Amino acid sequence: MSKKMLILYGTETGNSELLAMDADKLAQDNDFDTTVNGMDEVTVDDLKGHDNLIVICSTWGDGEQPDNAIDLYEATVDADDGCLGGLNFAVLALGDTAFDLFCEAGIQWDDVLEQKGGNRINDRIDCDTDYDDEAEEWLEETIGLFVDNGA
Repeated sequence: MSKKMLILYGTETGNSELLAMDADKLAQDNDFDTTVNGMDEVTVDDLKGHDNLIVICSTWGDGEQPDNAIDLYEATVDADDGCLGGLNFAVLALGDTAFDLFCEAGIQWDDVLEQKGGNRINDRIDCDTDYDDEAEEWLEETIGLFVDNGA
């Protein structure tokens, strides 16, 4: 029986999408049946239909959600508290320390997923512009934690 995982990315420049592809390969290597989507391709009901979720989201402008994440984020905020009970999640946030609201979009996702009843599998990581090694290590650790959790 395969384990299902949804990997979502919120991006303006494509960096989060590239990391989502890396997460997809790692998850498949650990026998997960993965679906990778931009945040503009899913609904809150899609989130409810999965047991495992990795969110990779960049921050845009002055601490804002990227364009492809705005609608899903707002719908998730408006959803009933507890609606994501049973959802295991982890968030990788991308940002730039040159801005005051460093990784704010990822921080918002981490908070709302917990508020709606999700179970955080790994602590959020906040990555600056030179994120490659740090993000890869976190992805490997996180996929391992999903496996250890019986996901």
